[in-house]
Amino acid sequence: MDRTRAVLSGLAEIRSDLENLYQDLHRHPELGLREYRTAKKVSDALRDFGYEVTDGIGGTGVIGVLANGDGPTVMARADMDALPVRERTGLPYASTATLIGPDGTEQPVMHACGHDVHVTALIGCARLMAQAEGAWRGTFVALFQPSEENGDGAQAMIDDGLTARAPRPDVVLAQHVLPYPAGYVGTRPGSFLSAADSLRITVHGRGAHGSMPQAAVDPVVMAAMIVVRLQTIVSRELAATTPAVVTVGSIHAGSGPNVIPDSAVIQLNVRTYDDATRNQVLKAIERIVRAECEASGAPRAPEIEKTAAFPPTVNDEEATRRVAEAFAAHFGDDAHTIDLQTASEDMSELPQAFAAPFTYWGIGGIDADLYAEAARKGTIAQDVPVNHSPDFAPVIQPTLDTGVSAMTVAALAWFDS
Repeated sequence: MDRTRAVLSGLAEIRSDLENLYQDLHRHPELGLREYRTAKKVSDALRDFGYEVTDGIGGTGVIGVLANGDGPTVMARADMDALPVRERTGLPYASTATLIGPDGTEQPVMHACGHDVHVTALIGCARLMAQAEGAWRGTFVALFQPSEENGDGAQAMIDDGLTARAPRPDVVLAQHVLPYPAGYVGTRPGSFLSAADSLRITVHGRGAHGSMPQAAVDPVVMAAMIVVRLQTIVSRELAATTPAVVTVGSIHAGSGPNVIPDSAVIQLNVRTYDDATRNQVLKAIERIVRAECEASGAPRAPEIEKTAAFPPTVNDEEATRRVAEAFAAHFGDDAHTIDLQTASEDMSELPQAFAAPFTYWGIGGIDADLYAEAARKGTIAQDVPVNHSPDFAPVIQPTLDTGVSAMTVAALAWFDS
């Protein structure tokens, strides 16, 4: 605790700088793999703190390495990208930024998921660690990842030689701001965030006039039967204690009321919490789709494409226990065990590439009074903005202090004095 106090004693002096950095990042969001301005700010700051910096990893990824004698190596990760969302928070530092999207159209951009909090918190932690090198021994690695929202940023860094360009960590740490009261810190051993798989399924029929269905193989009926049948995977093929979600978000077929089309396209999303359940559900989807097409006499086999994939985030038990104990000692009653979350992340690919354990936790970002009033009225779902909402904007304090402190306390739990 003396070591923790020594490192965190510098937080008051840098608080104003961090608040200014956060507001600047919030005003200037950037989409995945286009975080050029953010990455430069990160690189410049780390160099100022005395870190050995490597940038441009996987496009815009950055790592800073602070070697401080013999001891463990701790890697802390923050994601940098924003979302194509138009902000409506009304804050004086709200984003009005736009970027040209992949389709060539202008898109509004907003830090609607709180990655600006993550970047600011890790910059704060990196600065405190550099200012108090006498209080710890080892190597601290600050990693800033691009394109988490697209699920390809971690792999982009790995493909660009991350494991050869950074020291192998003994543990990897990460956090996410969530719609809990500001000041809240929540850890969870084992399963924490779900895996997410998005699929595009094209079923093929034979088109005909709407008045002559006998001449057709109707892909609309085929798709409808598939959608209904998919709902039985969770309700009839998984145990009641096994959480999973199968959501059909889009069906598209045909162009007129009296024309039976040649094909139908189904887009769906799957959420699971472990690889065994994930594989079971994905295999069940393929089995059902192929069987329904066969039963309908489809002239061609269906096409099943995976359009996005995020791995499950399963925290290492021992690493989480160590961090949870440190949080309990530092945060007291504000340290909690957090519930399973249905959001998804690609962060776990980074420690897996290094064969290192990891733990990932949540911090609150919602005004505590607003949250308490919503809880009293039973209207949390209606009154508390969630991540990816155009109204999502963590309160600056105590969110930033909590994020900086949590990352610093977690890192120090691994360093010998």
